[in-house]
Amino acid sequence: MRKRLTFHISDTKKLKEQLLFWSKKFEYVSILDSHDVNQKANSKKEYNTYELVAGIDALQVVQPEQNCFETLKKEVDIAKDWWFGYLGYDLKNEIENLSSTNLDGLQMPGMNFFRPRWVFLLDVDTLLVHYFDEEFTEEEIFDLVKNLQAFDIPEEKKVSVSEINSRISRNEYLQAIQQLKEHIRRGDIYEVNFCQEFFVKDAYIKPRQTFRKLMQVSPTPYSCLYCMGNKYLLSASPERYIKKVGKKIISQPIKGTAKRGKTKEKDQQIKEDLFRDPKERAENIMIVDLVRNDLSRTAAKGSVVVEELCGIYSFPQVHQMISTVVSELREDIHFVEAIRESFPMGSMTGAPKVRAMKLIEKYESTKRGLFSGAVGYITPEGDFDFNVVIRSIQYNALNNYLSFMVGGAITMQSDPEKEYEECMLKAKAIMKVLKD
Repeated sequence: MRKRLTFHISDTKKLKEQLLFWSKKFEYVSILDSHDVNQKANSKKEYNTYELVAGIDALQVVQPEQNCFETLKKEVDIAKDWWFGYLGYDLKNEIENLSSTNLDGLQMPGMNFFRPRWVFLLDVDTLLVHYFDEEFTEEEIFDLVKNLQAFDIPEEKKVSVSEINSRISRNEYLQAIQQLKEHIRRGDIYEVNFCQEFFVKDAYIKPRQTFRKLMQVSPTPYSCLYCMGNKYLLSASPERYIKKVGKKIISQPIKGTAKRGKTKEKDQQIKEDLFRDPKERAENIMIVDLVRNDLSRTAAKGSVVVEELCGIYSFPQVHQMISTVVSELREDIHFVEAIRESFPMGSMTGAPKVRAMKLIEKYESTKRGLFSGAVGYITPEGDFDFNVVIRSIQYNALNNYLSFMVGGAITMQSDPEKEYEECMLKAKAIMKVLKD
């Protein structure tokens, strides 16, 4: 049975770094950090439970090759414990009649979840440690936290890789946008999320040093470091995919991006322009409709509500347009079905979703891997919280392949040149991390 102990933390920023590097000795690690951005961005604080949630070391690993959602459902029902893990984008092939044949340099499993030895929950200046009393005494947990707080944080080291390559050229990107707009003109789709890959072969990085630098450049409310052996995800995600609290389901899709202004006055003007931009609002509203439809499949009758439409929130690199859609989970529905029925998230696919995913496969040149997937946790009570994997670095230390993807929503109003510029804006933070 899990017990928990509470500790007062005087320097939470230092503790986060200590936990980050102390966890290096374990094969399975998931550290989910909000960086206090939620309060700074004035976002919906009531939907953010902890400053940091971390699962360290694996007691059990679930990595099915097929029937992934059914396997996950079975294992969480048996254990009724904490689970940390991710859903890869290509789980779409299990949900719909789809396939993926594009290049895959990362070789990430489609799904990976683990049941951790320790769970660390940080809330303001309070640290909760969940552990099994069959394994550890209270005294041993006190010693563990004491050793953690005494852990020496390594000095920052230069993070640099060899030449960053683009999988497609600028002209190829612009041509693809024109072809996708032709599909929209013909009525095949209304909107599609089109992405491109940047990659490095023979990349040798220190994942935790790189993650620390990424968080300095771009602290975001749904950031995470996910480690499974020699494969890593370093994510600076600003977007929540889906959360469950009791019977309430919350989804907060992002559609609409603008760069930060150099002065306070210019920054405010950019925010106001983003809020009024008809193209950005149309993109956001279209995805909100898609999310409403996805949530309705598992919702109690009449419970799907748009709590906020096209809210503007500010992050270090960009302003984002975010909406909040909620529902109440039907009594006869397993909570894993709420994830399955809405995956992959509409903000990273398009509408209609299945047709958009087929065109994504046709026009993109690489498999997305964890990109456009989700990382998060499930509690013993069956609550959960998952991000959208964007603004993220994927790294396979077995073949030294590093990859990150950027993209955006394409509609009939899209200007290919501006879409390309938006991609470069989104890639800017990661480029800065890898090249400075």
